[in-house]
Amino acid sequence: MDTYNQKKLIKYRLAGLEITVGFPRYRDAESYAALQGGEVVEVGFLDGNDNPEITNEAGLLEKKLHYYADAGPEYRFIHSSDPGFRHYADDLQRLKSSSDRMSLEEKYITNAELEISEDPIIVLRDNRFESVTSRERSKYLKHTKVYEIGVARKL
Repeated sequence: MDTYNQKKLIKYRLAGLEITVGFPRYRDAESYAALQGGEVVEVGFLDGNDNPEITNEAGLLEKKLHYYADAGPEYRFIHSSDPGFRHYADDLQRLKSSSDRMSLEEKYITNAELEISEDPIIVLRDNRFESVTSRERSKYLKHTKVYEIGVARKL
């Protein structure tokens, strides 16, 4: 039985393959691959855009991770499933409280509510809380290389 929302999965076509990403956990990608007759792969978004490529640069398969982002040595991206996430939960909660007091216009302009509610990623700069973003938006930030676990199957 699926433990994730399949509507949140994103599909791409690449070189005769359908690539599906957006899994909340590595094991969800494994079960999806088994059900769909696909193969678990690492997918990189390496050019600051939404252009996937199959890679093994981040070692997600070996580490059994579902997400990793690299924006250089001064930045660190912490996903809600990462062990260090709880350490920064107070900052996230303060941001959520601040968002709750915003007008609808402010929320729309800042995307604060969306970023906090959907699969939050905490961005640290020099080990200090900088912002919160989503997995999808992290692809476009700070020349970040984003890696996700995916499932590839032939079209």
